[in-house]
Amino acid sequence: MGRKDINKTNEKRFENDAERQYKSGAGDRCGNICENNCENNCENCHGEMYDFRELDDIIMQAKLIKGNLIIILQEAQRIYGYLPREVINRISERTEHTTAEIYGVATFYAQFRLKPIGKHLIMLCQGTACHVSGAQKIEKTIKEELEIEDGETTGDMLFTLNNVACLGCCSLAPVMMIKTGEEEETYGNLTPERTLEIINGLRHLEEQEPENEKEAV
Repeated sequence: MGRKDINKTNEKRFENDAERQYKSGAGDRCGNICENNCENNCENCHGEMYDFRELDDIIMQAKLIKGNLIIILQEAQRIYGYLPREVINRISERTEHTTAEIYGVATFYAQFRLKPIGKHLIMLCQGTACHVSGAQKIEKTIKEELEIEDGETTGDMLFTLNNVACLGCCSLAPVMMIKTGEEEETYGNLTPERTLEIINGLRHLEEQEPENEKEAV
């Protein structure tokens, strides 16, 4: 098999993997009412519900920057909250990067997301130090408590679980980082009990927010 054939095979594999990820989760909800009155998994209005003007400007500005793909993906995720299939296709069309290359980068780095995430993004380290320190027990606790798998989001859109290769906090193993908006909090030396306390604490804060809003009014 020649180099061209290998590249085409890899590109098709990345595209198929991405297709499965979108169809398996909630990442394809357009949230718009199109002329077909669709609500979920809209196959007819893909690409029509995204405003690409800001993205196109960023691509133009980044074209002369070496290693611009990561910069473009970071800005795209800032604009849309994650990296929808349509946005990845747009980046490929406007740059010299193939969709396979873009998916390869987007799936390699933990910072990039292919699906919408919950308010609290739980990034659980699965590095060597965390693995030998009991990361699997922490993962099992989170999955059972939230009733989700790795890469999934709870039905109330509060929590998303993402296993990551390494958080760079080996001395705190097992460790997880929870990102809420622009804020990140690292929790180390985790036990199943401590993990449940953290999750329930965040839930309690969410329950208090509506009450605080009522008092403010």
